[in-house]
Amino acid sequence: MTADFIAATRTFYDAIASDYADRFRSEFADRPVERAMLDVFAELVGPGAEVADLGCGPGRVTGRLAALGLSVFGLDLSESMLAIARRENPGLRFVQGSMLELEVADGALDGVLCWYSSIHTPDDRLPSLFQEFRRVLRPGGHLLLAFQAGDVARRHTNPWGHPVTLDFERRRPEAMTGLLTEAGFTVRSTTVRQPDARLEETSPQAFLMATA
Repeated sequence: MTADFIAATRTFYDAIASDYADRFRSEFADRPVERAMLDVFAELVGPGAEVADLGCGPGRVTGRLAALGLSVFGLDLSESMLAIARRENPGLRFVQGSMLELEVADGALDGVLCWYSSIHTPDDRLPSLFQEFRRVLRPGGHLLLAFQAGDVARRHTNPWGHPVTLDFERRRPEAMTGLLTEAGFTVRSTTVRQPDARLEETSPQAFLMATA
């Protein structure tokens, strides 16, 4: 199962990398809540903090965190996404890998960002995912988890004309809070904003801040 969903996710994003990067290049211009969440995260971990942007895609959030003064690297399954991230953020480090098996020492990080990248992880693997986040964070380290809120997954088929399909899971903030607590986190804040029709959103957007 793990290999299947990882391979499907990698194939999907390898196919759409260029179109995706173009579509979301300026996304923060119209998303003040998202900008605020990243600003708060950066302030909590502090200047120069060691942070991982897991599921970094084309590196737009990685670059924003670096501009906020963090020592950040990005990780993604898709080599096509990483090629864009490296090209557009030449001074930052990007590595290919799975969030479920991080090549990071125990307690090595001050912060972990999972920005809409847990949405392709099956429900039965979420406990392992959050335990891995907890493992790499130092005591008191911070996690910011962003995802679409809801109960029903949305299937994306043939995006931008590419012959690929992938499910995007929607999850309840209270359920994610429970899983994080079981993994050893303390959830400090829950923020949910309603969908914005101008942005073609169909689901509320959820942001959980937690400490290890």
